[in-house]
Amino acid sequence: MTHGTTPPNAVGQRLQARANVKPVHFICIAPAAHRVVMVGDFNGWNPSSHPMTRHVDGSWHLSVPLKHGGHAYQFLIDGQPAHDPRAQGLTRNPMGEKVSMTFVS
Repeated sequence: MTHGTTPPNAVGQRLQARANVKPVHFICIAPAAHRVVMVGDFNGWNPSSHPMTRHVDGSWHLSVPLKHGGHAYQFLIDGQPAHDPRAQGLTRNPMGEKVSMTFVS
């Protein structure tokens, strides 16, 4: 191997890491809510594809398999948009509204 070249197995590992998905766990505290769903760039902002599961304590949970990179999302609590206070940042959705952001590595 010459100086400045990357070993072939390192290139394969980097490509494989990009293709992998990682389950990311989300929680929304909304004890009075009747329905909470999660929308984002990972589901085309579709409010019917990722309903969250209510737990006895009033929290709502969902695991979403996400690829490496940044992902914009928001919760819809009884149809009303809400930011995630645990988000890693804020960004804008395709409609220009502020939404939550998470990063997966």
